[in-house]
Amino acid sequence: MEIAVGVLVILCLVAVIQWQLGNRKRHAAELELERTMQLFDVSLEVNSTIRKQDLLVKIMETSSRIMNAEASSVILVDEDKGELFFDLALGAKGDEVREIRLKIGEGIAGWVAQTGKSVKIDDAARDERWSSKVAKRVDYPTRNMLCVPLVSKGKIIGVLQVLNKRGDTPFTDRDLQLLESIASPTAASLENAMLYDALEKSVHALKVTTAAKERMESELRIATDIQMGFLPRKSLSLQSRGEDATLGTSASETLGGRAQADAEAIIRPAREVGGDFYDYFRIDENRMFFVLGDVSDKGIPAALFMAVTMTLLKGKMSVELTPGELLTAVNQELYKDDSTMFATIFCGVLNVATGQLLYSDGGHCPPYMVRANGEVELLKGKKGLPLGVMDDTLYMDNEVMLDLGDRIIVYTDGITEAEDQLQHQYGFARLKDVLVREQASNPGYLLSQMVQDVDLFADGAVQSDDIAVLIIDRNSLK
Repeated sequence: MEIAVGVLVILCLVAVIQWQLGNRKRHAAELELERTMQLFDVSLEVNSTIRKQDLLVKIMETSSRIMNAEASSVILVDEDKGELFFDLALGAKGDEVREIRLKIGEGIAGWVAQTGKSVKIDDAARDERWSSKVAKRVDYPTRNMLCVPLVSKGKIIGVLQVLNKRGDTPFTDRDLQLLESIASPTAASLENAMLYDALEKSVHALKVTTAAKERMESELRIATDIQMGFLPRKSLSLQSRGEDATLGTSASETLGGRAQADAEAIIRPAREVGGDFYDYFRIDENRMFFVLGDVSDKGIPAALFMAVTMTLLKGKMSVELTPGELLTAVNQELYKDDSTMFATIFCGVLNVATGQLLYSDGGHCPPYMVRANGEVELLKGKKGLPLGVMDDTLYMDNEVMLDLGDRIIVYTDGITEAEDQLQHQYGFARLKDVLVREQASNPGYLLSQMVQDVDLFADGAVQSDDIAVLIIDRNSLK
């Protein structure tokens, strides 16, 4: 009987133990199922969007809910600066939080980002790694917390932390394990979102840059049209008429017949707009004014300086002024103490009837004279400073006679200083060779040959300076 009772007790104990083991297994299975469902829930949430800001919100809300915590935050790593920052911060003081940056190693989050280790803190204020920088800014007390690294492809891209477990209970080791499990899919989704965000920003920047470039190109085309509008569109021919008022002699007495002067020019900016300019126009029945200049700068500033200079030249030129007097007056208007811009310039007044040429040179390239007998020579005379360099500069007049069949060629240094691929300069000798070879050509053809010869020499090298050439011919009127 006693043996039977003992066996019965043992069987009961075995049954109880088996029941308890079954309960534990069921409970463990239930916990594992719950954890799996929670992770599945996290995966659904973090994979529901590719946009970084939306994803950060979902990560924080999901982490807080699953971990039964009051708050959650994601702090990202700035590799370039070696800092942690809040890319997204919710609440009334979100803007202030986003201004906070932690050094790698600073505070608990900085320590986790530096070491790659997870931490469970039961009393945050007593932890030696604690930094109150964020808590003071948002006036939010932190009692306890979990903080885990966000690792993607072996690299720490940030940290995920949850604060203050609800119910006045501390976080458990199991909570820490669960947050670590949450961090894994979160990090992968977050890195994809960061890449997508960077791509979106790049595309946006490209669109903005492209729109700005198109707008600038449009404005430059307009500026080019405006600039070209300052220049004569056609060549100018001026025939001598009767008595010359300046010298008091008749054209027929001086020449034994009437004469004609022709002016033609070409310009090719190195950019859409440039600083080279030219002009020519009739002063009276027998006299023609012409000018060619080169502003020191390039682009829009040079074009504006060029426009002002041309306006002053045309506005101030009169039958009473000599070229030297004109440049003196224009220079006084252009000079500014704080300006760094100036313009070399050559201008002249040709009396078509007599061939007298009065000219003034403001630091410009020396023009060439091509005589009717084939001689090619540099036109030398007294030089002055470029316009805009000194306010009290007096510009001198020079005089030379152009016989019938003579030609004067004025050019900018974009011709002589043009470079080839080896940075050799075109130079004066090559220019003179073209002028000798094409001395019988009409002005239009000579202009095209000069520019073509420079291009052949450059052999594909980028044009670094504006090119402008002006030709004045004096011939008998047939």
